[in-house]
Amino acid sequence: MAAMLEIRNPADGLVVGSVRDEPSTVVAETVAALRELQPEWEGLGVDGRAEWLLRLQDWLIDNASRLTDLVQAETGKTRFDADIEVPAAIDLAKYWARNAGGFLADERPAPHSPIGMTKRLITRYRPYPVVGIITPWNLPLLNPCFDAFSALMAGSTVLVKPSEVTPLSACELARGWAEIGAPPVLRVLTGAAETGRAVVDAVDLVQFTGSTATGRAIAAACGDALKPCSLELGGKDPAIVLADADLDRTVAGIVYGGLFNSGQVCISVERVYVEAPVYDRFVALLVEQVRALRQGHDDRGYRFDIGAMATPAQRDIVARHVADAVSRGARVLCGGKASDTGAFFEPTVLVDVDHSMTCMTEETFGPLLPVIKVADADEAVRLANDSDYGLSATVWCGDRQVGEQVARRLEVGAVNINDAFANLMNFAVPMGGWKTSGLGARFGGAAGIRKYCRQQAILVPRGPALKREPLWYPASKHRARLVTTLMRIFDGRGRRRFFAKRGS
Repeated sequence: MAAMLEIRNPADGLVVGSVRDEPSTVVAETVAALRELQPEWEGLGVDGRAEWLLRLQDWLIDNASRLTDLVQAETGKTRFDADIEVPAAIDLAKYWARNAGGFLADERPAPHSPIGMTKRLITRYRPYPVVGIITPWNLPLLNPCFDAFSALMAGSTVLVKPSEVTPLSACELARGWAEIGAPPVLRVLTGAAETGRAVVDAVDLVQFTGSTATGRAIAAACGDALKPCSLELGGKDPAIVLADADLDRTVAGIVYGGLFNSGQVCISVERVYVEAPVYDRFVALLVEQVRALRQGHDDRGYRFDIGAMATPAQRDIVARHVADAVSRGARVLCGGKASDTGAFFEPTVLVDVDHSMTCMTEETFGPLLPVIKVADADEAVRLANDSDYGLSATVWCGDRQVGEQVARRLEVGAVNINDAFANLMNFAVPMGGWKTSGLGARFGGAAGIRKYCRQQAILVPRGPALKREPLWYPASKHRARLVTTLMRIFDGRGRRRFFAKRGS
């Protein structure tokens, strides 16, 4: 019998549930069953699959409050932060149900040369049979939806392995899929690291969201097996504040962008570069707004802005980053301490920081905002790009044209101008990281669903078939000259295409 994993609310330490730590044998059996079901699921067609996804959307709407209770219970986040997960999942279901058909339709590319006009060219998209999705603990309901909905609409079957820290919401999503009577092509298996490794070994494509260290290990395993993977990994997202920015909006946006979900979002603002003319005013406003935030635990109310960290270990990382910075000369302007009870860490503003400090180089994933004064946009861009990470960034400015010019110089997968998290909820653009922040991307319109598919080229003759193609055997100097001359005429430039030397 599988061992059990106890799930606790990190805000108060109370047990809120338990799940099985599934062994590799169960993973293998589940994947085998999913692989057997996949042809029938694909055979439903896009419209048939969309009907089931929209029924799940109805279930999400009907169960929104209860699901939000569960998200809050297993994460310790505030009600305000937990509230977004179900509506975002509903929006995502509508997007893929409405658009998958167009994205997956056969393409009819034009031939690159007149010679190619003898064939009708088709590119079609066939799903990978079983997609494995491994999700982190920060958005326990929304993270599985981010990837499972598009994979299901592609025609794949899906196995989700949620974080062992917050698995309850994903389990409830699977229960909802079963409750609406959908084909059993969406499964959730819980467990720790060994379960995750078994998923990577068994499925046909891996979608992973999590740490860069784990992502490297998954990429290596997938490389050995020659199976594709898509990885959204860590971030150290910079915010650049230009001197003409609207500081009221900028500070409010950076406070939200850095501290939402206690800073536990892959695209959280983790470092801030402010042009010198507005630095003092910016810091004063930032400290004022961060000090005003209310931190605590409340089951269903909206009395608090900032909740707990998901784990004591994550809280300790934030404490380590603050201690390291202070030991190297940084100053804490507000916050800076962990709570005596629960996995809370105060929202914190640091100044006098530099890139020798871990808070500026390692992913913090917590409620910490380190601020650096820069001379100009050039220095801000140079420092922003001085990172192993490249997930996303924000640029805050008055002149949007200048802001876009700055954005185009940043080495990241997405840039939000005068906003935070906007790319997370705009599914028509890709969300993926550069450098050690990942491989591939989620979303991005057609690319976001086609990544779960294998491309297949089909070439169909046009017109009556010849008995023998010109380049088929037996060899013939006359036929070879005919074909190569035509290729030279169509493909060469200027006089060379007519007067090139001929082979003997």
